[in-house]
Amino acid sequence: MKKTIVELFGHPAVAESSLDWAEIVAEQHCPYIDRKCWKIRKSQADIAIGTCTVRYGDENIIICPSRLLERRQVFTDCLHLLTLHEPGNELHIVGEITIPGGSVDYFLVSAKNRKVMDFVGIEFQTLDTTGTVWPDRQRFLATAGVKVRRKDVDNPKSFGMNWKMTAKTILVQIHHKIQTFEHFNKHLALIVQDHLLDYMRGEFSFGHLRNPARLGDPMHIHSYGLDPRGSNFRLHLRERSSTDAAGVAMCLGLQANAKVELVMIVHQLESKISEKTLLTL
Repeated sequence: MKKTIVELFGHPAVAESSLDWAEIVAEQHCPYIDRKCWKIRKSQADIAIGTCTVRYGDENIIICPSRLLERRQVFTDCLHLLTLHEPGNELHIVGEITIPGGSVDYFLVSAKNRKVMDFVGIEFQTLDTTGTVWPDRQRFLATAGVKVRRKDVDNPKSFGMNWKMTAKTILVQIHHKIQTFEHFNKHLALIVQDHLLDYMRGEFSFGHLRNPARLGDPMHIHSYGLDPRGSNFRLHLRERSSTDAAGVAMCLGLQANAKVELVMIVHQLESKISEKTLLTL
């Protein structure tokens, strides 16, 4: 199976390009967060790995959540979920807020005079890898003329994709968090790459999700493709689907207690409705 580096520090990993790879690696700058890349080596905390996207088999797979910040398009694509937003309100992007059920990566906030009028929670999920991408990274840099350690280039270790754990982990996390958003009548959006969503559909129960998405649902899933644009790549919104807390539970094969209780109450009410119970005014 073909495995290689596709994007490094926000740049296409093309050895024959005019990029100064020695300078790029020395700067360790991530263009998506406009600061040093936060993906560092465990054994060398001062060295950033910088891998955004890898080639795995026939697909280009995003492995860094910061890669989803390109042009901040994912936030623009959530604007319609701010149902209480009004012209004149300010828009803010706030990072990592803790709520019941865990922390949320970002909040898109509509504010007026610094008072919150509405908000949307936004979670990022990219593929986790197994093994190590370091030898593949170093082999690419060697072909690009950057001096690297020979033992890194000769290291036979490589990486794999942790599809199952990544998918199940994010669904469990979303299951915990969506109940909070549903309780407050707010929206939570999960941002994923199309390849991950395709895997989740194959491994979990997704047939009940609404596609296209329905604004009234609290849980929205936005999937993005990584399309080639010349020598570069560009995020493109491919699909939007939606559901509610009970629907997320169904994805995992769980029962949503609140929904079950509601169904039971409705069933009992409907069984007792008759002409005798009719209220006439």
